[in-house]
Amino acid sequence: MKKLINGILEFRQKAGPEVRETFTRLALGQSPDCLFIACSDSRVVPNLFASTYPGDLFVLRNVGNLMPPSDTAGRSLGDESEASAVEFAVATLNVKDVVVCGHSECGAMKALLGGRDIDGAPNLSSWLRHGDGARARLEREETVGVGLAKHNQLSQLSVLEQIEHLRSYPLVQKAIAERGLRLHGWWFDIATAAVHHYEPDERRFVLIDETEGARYLAALDDRSPST
Repeated sequence: MKKLINGILEFRQKAGPEVRETFTRLALGQSPDCLFIACSDSRVVPNLFASTYPGDLFVLRNVGNLMPPSDTAGRSLGDESEASAVEFAVATLNVKDVVVCGHSECGAMKALLGGRDIDGAPNLSSWLRHGDGARARLEREETVGVGLAKHNQLSQLSVLEQIEHLRSYPLVQKAIAERGLRLHGWWFDIATAAVHHYEPDERRFVLIDETEGARYLAALDDRSPST
């Protein structure tokens, strides 16, 4: 808590007029471009590794960056909080993109790999069921993440699984069909502070370096959501 309080005081002392003007403007409303679904892990800081600013991202964080699927009527088959965030971001804020971002050395993935039998944590054990499909894919010797430790391979597979869960929501299907909403799978390697994105044509996660970043940006221009 001391670090947090000192941080608040430092922010008050160092925040310049341009920062205050930004928040004054944001107080009137928000219009983020992207819904960013990330893990609650304290080492994963989207605004840092993606160099974003207040108002850029609508962020949903939970243990394991999981997204419960929906039934055919759009009702979540898990916690309503995640579904509510998706509904608000897609239907009200009209975000253009949704990113599901997993990461290396994820404790949730390690627990899932161990059978999600966690003593004294019944809610966590139940929550991790939304990653069971990814674990089943791993057991079928899925090729994504070859060469990585099993829990990191599972983390990458889970990103793909959560994207499929997102696709089960009727409003997401509608936004994809009618205005070109784009779904992205990302993976953050903590040890190298590097971000990878899933490239369907290559069926693997590819490092976003300068060359790949330029190619990725060009591909986005080719698939721009309709306005």
